[in-house]
Amino acid sequence: MGENKRTVIIVGAGVIGAAIALELQRRGRQVTLVDKAGPGEGTSFGNMASIALDFAAGSGPSTWSKIPGWLLDPEGPVWLRPSYALRMLPWFLRFVAAGRPSRLREIEDAGMSLSRHALSDFRAMLAAAGAPDLMTEEGCLSIYETEAEFAGDRAHLELMQRYGMEYKVLAGAEIRDHEPALSPSIAKAVLLPDNKSIRDPYKLVLTLMEAAKALGATFVSGAVRTVERQSDGDVAVLFENGTRLQANDVVLAAGVRTRFIASALGEPIPLETERGYHTQIMKPGIAMRYSIIWPRRAFMVTPTAGGIRVGGNVEMAGLDAPPDYRRPRILVRHAQRALPGLQVEDAKDWMGHRPALPDTIPIISPSSRVPGVWYATGHGHLGLTFSATTARLMADMMTGIAPAVDMTPFRINRY
Repeated sequence: MGENKRTVIIVGAGVIGAAIALELQRRGRQVTLVDKAGPGEGTSFGNMASIALDFAAGSGPSTWSKIPGWLLDPEGPVWLRPSYALRMLPWFLRFVAAGRPSRLREIEDAGMSLSRHALSDFRAMLAAAGAPDLMTEEGCLSIYETEAEFAGDRAHLELMQRYGMEYKVLAGAEIRDHEPALSPSIAKAVLLPDNKSIRDPYKLVLTLMEAAKALGATFVSGAVRTVERQSDGDVAVLFENGTRLQANDVVLAAGVRTRFIASALGEPIPLETERGYHTQIMKPGIAMRYSIIWPRRAFMVTPTAGGIRVGGNVEMAGLDAPPDYRRPRILVRHAQRALPGLQVEDAKDWMGHRPALPDTIPIISPSSRVPGVWYATGHGHLGLTFSATTARLMADMMTGIAPAVDMTPFRINRY
């Protein structure tokens, strides 16, 4: 790992881990990235390619009132498998507690403290990787089929106003002027010009990894069982096959599976999987300028990876249940309502595990129990959005630089 540099092992080679690897390698650390799969082959492979700056807390009174209807609707935006309901109860109670009005404002402030840096940090990361063209300059359209739907999203618009986010309300023919593929049934849209898209999320992770390797980083394939503090002050990563690696620092960025290592270290975290689905359509029959999001139906459509990707929603069913591929087909039907010309040819369904914490904001923190261990997990739907900012903040903390963001809300022992 190099004799004269401080060494770091990063567990997890998704977009968070790869971004941290590049940033730390650029700052003179000797980095080894570890994953049981190849870089970018987990949840980061199938994200919706969206830099979504309009952070919104998951919980709150408006959400609580909708949950019963969502759970009873077989085509609703949230699905809970009955066999997993009891397992979900502790997480759900924390989720409800996070929506108290006093706590809600704190969460919004914390989330937006990351969002306000996300776009500039992302551009700097792509420049460092030599790939600025991986991000488009087009924005996102939030769409509404009725005036009532638009009115129901008023709190979201008020939040954007409060934090100084730019947006523009569109109506009638103006909507089709921006995105001709949209149905005339769409009554209102909100243009979010700074919510950019990534041309290929998988290629992004590979690009970050190659840039880190060019500076001397390495990749090791293997399933991690746990980590242990050593008597000499280093931290050892123990693999399921009995091998081990040792470094001065270890960053745990393994998505929802980080919870198993955290529990073994004596600091359990309420990290749950929000299973998400997408359908990647390589012959969609339409062209799109913008990504679109339909808040009422909780899905996105993004031109990415050489085609059009339809995805979103939440399924709570744990890590081990088999995928239910009826779910992405429901999303495609919703998408065809908004985009009547959308065809589904040369298409493939996918399912991944978003790492979700009940208060919506991630853990970006040193361990509270084991010196030399660091956490970067729980980004939920915003792993791609917050990847570059997480990398910068993590590298700041690990190299003794005061972060530009108050890191208190993101500490591991906040629960």
